[in-house]
Amino acid sequence: MTERKPAGMSWESFIDRQIREAAERGDFATLPGFGKPLPDAGQPYNEMWWVQRKLQSEGLSLLPPSLALRKEVEDVRERIPTAPSEAAVRRLVAELNEKIVSVNARTFDGPPSNVVPLRVEQEIQRWSEARAAAATAAIPDACGEGAGDESTTDRSKAPPRLTRWLALIRWPGATTGRAAR
Repeated sequence: MTERKPAGMSWESFIDRQIREAAERGDFATLPGFGKPLPDAGQPYNEMWWVQRKLQSEGLSLLPPSLALRKEVEDVRERIPTAPSEAAVRRLVAELNEKIVSVNARTFDGPPSNVVPLRVEQEIQRWSEARAAAATAAIPDACGEGAGDESTTDRSKAPPRLTRWLALIRWPGATTGRAAR
């Protein structure tokens, strides 16, 4: 239990003294968040900060369905180039297209949804082009060459072990260290 405030001492100086003594003892050093900046410090004041934080922690959104759908289309288009297989791309596009059809079929408050379902074959073509570009970019790096530096495309400048490996596999463009387009 804390000591009583001495008579004649103001409350402010009494409390300040207790805080200073506790800090000197190290009582505050074990508190969670000690030494870390305050969350949202420097952000403008928001009266509904607790609602916003709860929505964030639950992964919820207050966007109208048509705007949330546009955001989801952007997210899926960013995920397509990194998909591991064509089947994964088809699955991503099929799931998104189901949501697009569902949102377009209903009437909601907010802006109307004019999002058109994605074309599966077009997205697969984008995926395969992204994979080919990534593979082409990886080959010059493996040889120690710059992507756009034509003066260093000579195979004799590649490391000896890599040159033997390139000689064993014969794909188009192996002599320059680049895959054929």
